[in-house]
Amino acid sequence: MLLKIFLFGVAVATSSAADLQRYDYRVLATNKTSTMEKEMNEAADAGYSFQAVMGGESAFGGKEVVLVMGKPLGGEIAGNKTYKLLATKKTSTMEKELQEMGAEGFDYRGQTVFESTFGGREVSVILERDKGTSAKQFQFRLIATSKTSTMQQELQEAGDAGFKLLGMTVGKTAFGGSELVSILSKEEQ
Repeated sequence: MLLKIFLFGVAVATSSAADLQRYDYRVLATNKTSTMEKEMNEAADAGYSFQAVMGGESAFGGKEVVLVMGKPLGGEIAGNKTYKLLATKKTSTMEKELQEMGAEGFDYRGQTVFESTFGGREVSVILERDKGTSAKQFQFRLIATSKTSTMQQELQEAGDAGFKLLGMTVGKTAFGGSELVSILSKEEQ
């Protein structure tokens, strides 16, 4: 009986290890937004999808954005995603570009601050869309404020209108100050 229990335990452990899902990752790093979007779409064509993003100063690369794309191993996955990377210092420009991309079916995936080598600090947003699908459309709202005291009210108003908070970063204003940049969205009916 003890031998049966032992063999059953070995069989379960072996099948669990064999059934373990494994993943393949690609790390993309650059200090140019145009390069990052191109590399993201090349990875997407190979079946990878967006996982995470971080902007700032890396240990060896200086000021750059580091982005991770991933895919499950085992079985081929067709590249069915396409990506847009929006980056700007002006919040009004960002909101306009978000609305345009939302109308084309792009959905929010992440945001960070992109610091260029020449001292620029741009709020950057990663958007994703399934290729060949345009059924869903998204409406975005961008809230930028330098006062946390007004943030509660602005977020609540957006929430009352059905917008969900997706992400927040600290960006630089055109006048050298800092502002909290919140991005919210809702699916259009």
